[in-house]
Amino acid sequence: MFSIVFSLALLAFSVTGSPVEVRNSTITFPMTRRLAFSNVTDLLRHDEARLAAFGKYSTHGRRDADALPFPTVPLSQVDLGDTMLSYTVRVVIGNPPTNYDLVVDSATAITWVGASATRPYFSSSGVNTNVPVAVDYHFGTFQGTIWEDEITFSERVNIPRMLIGVASATQNIAADGVLGIGPTLSGRGALPSFPNQMLPTVVDRLVEQETITRSVVGIFFKPTVANEDNNGELCFGGTNPRKYLGKAKYTGIATARPSSLHWGINQWIRYGNVQILSYSPGIVDSGCTFLYLSIDAYERYRVATGGTLNLANGLLQISLQQYNDLHDLEFHTDAINLKLVPNAQIWPRSLNHKINGGENDIFLVVRSLETPTGTEFNFVNGYVFLQRFYTVFDGNMRRVGFARTQYTQATTN
Repeated sequence: MFSIVFSLALLAFSVTGSPVEVRNSTITFPMTRRLAFSNVTDLLRHDEARLAAFGKYSTHGRRDADALPFPTVPLSQVDLGDTMLSYTVRVVIGNPPTNYDLVVDSATAITWVGASATRPYFSSSGVNTNVPVAVDYHFGTFQGTIWEDEITFSERVNIPRMLIGVASATQNIAADGVLGIGPTLSGRGALPSFPNQMLPTVVDRLVEQETITRSVVGIFFKPTVANEDNNGELCFGGTNPRKYLGKAKYTGIATARPSSLHWGINQWIRYGNVQILSYSPGIVDSGCTFLYLSIDAYERYRVATGGTLNLANGLLQISLQQYNDLHDLEFHTDAINLKLVPNAQIWPRSLNHKINGGENDIFLVVRSLETPTGTEFNFVNGYVFLQRFYTVFDGNMRRVGFARTQYTQATTN
C-alpha cells in the first residue's frame, strides 16, 4: 500500500511492436493495425459504446435502446475485438519476461494486462498493492487490482516500477490489454479507494525517470485498406518529423467537460461554403472509427452532400456523380485549418464487403451523435480523421497538434 500511495503523491506533486528507436529524447516504435470486426453491427455498436463511455451517446436526447439504428448492448458485453481496427504495440512485462500486445487507447490513462486467457499475467517480480481499479471502457468494464512491475519497450527503454492494472476477469477479446496514452486527468476516478488520485501514465513515468524530457505523444496512422498492417507509429517524448510535412500546428485543450478530461479541442466546421458546426468543444479520439457530429451539423452535411441513409449499414450513401461533386470538409480552430478531401470522407471501397455494401457503392464516414449542438460535446474526430494527419498529444502544454502527411490528400479509398 505504501508503494502506490507514495507514487500517487509524487504524481500529484509533478502534475501541478519492435524495433524501438531512441533518439533525441524521443522513443518511436511501430504499431500493428488489425481489422477485427465481423460485420457492420459490431462496428457501430463499438462506436456507440465508446461514446456512451464518454457519457454522450443518445438518440434525439433519449437513451433508450429502441431508438438506435442497431440494438445497443451493455458496455461489459462490447468486445475490444469488435472495433473496426485496433492498433497494438508489443511490450514485455515481468519475470519471466512475457510479451503482451496492448491496444493503444487515447481516451484512457490506465495501462493494464490480463485480458487474454492465453496470455495471463503471472510474474514473480510483480508486487500486488491490493488497491482495486475499475474503469468503464468502450469495450467493457475493466476491474482488477494495481500491481507494480517492470514494463520494457526495448533493451534501452524500460520502466522498472510501473503501476499497471491486472484484470481479475478475462474477456474473449483480440488483445492482451491496453496501453493508455490519454491525459493523466482521464484516469481520475479509476481508483475507488483514492477517488481524487490519478495513476502515473507510461509517459509520466518516462518523463519522471528522464528517459524522455516532455510529456508528448505523436501518432502516425495510414489509411486502412487491408486487414492487418504494421504501418502505424507511436512516438513518446516528441514527434517524428519524418512522418509529416511542414510543421505541426497546435490548439489548446477545451475547457468544457468532458472534453477537458480527454484530448478535447474547440473547432468549427465548414463544408464548401456552408458552415455546418459553430465553434464548439469536442474530442479527438483514436478509438472511434467514424467522424461524429452533433445532429444539426450532421443534417447540414447530409443535405449538402445529398447523402441518403443506407438502412443496411447506417451510413450515408452517395452516387458516383455526388462523389465527384463533393467539397472539402474543413476544420478550423484558433490556429489550425485542416481539410478532409472528398476521398477522405468516404469509406474504403476495398472494405465495402465488411459493411453490407456492394463493390462500387460509396458511403460517407460522417455519422450523427444524435444530440444537438450545445450539449456535452459536439463532435468526435475519430480514426477516419486521424489517419489523414499526424497527431500530437502534448500533456506539458495541454494542447493538441496536427500536421499534414503524405496521406492527407491520398485517394486510397
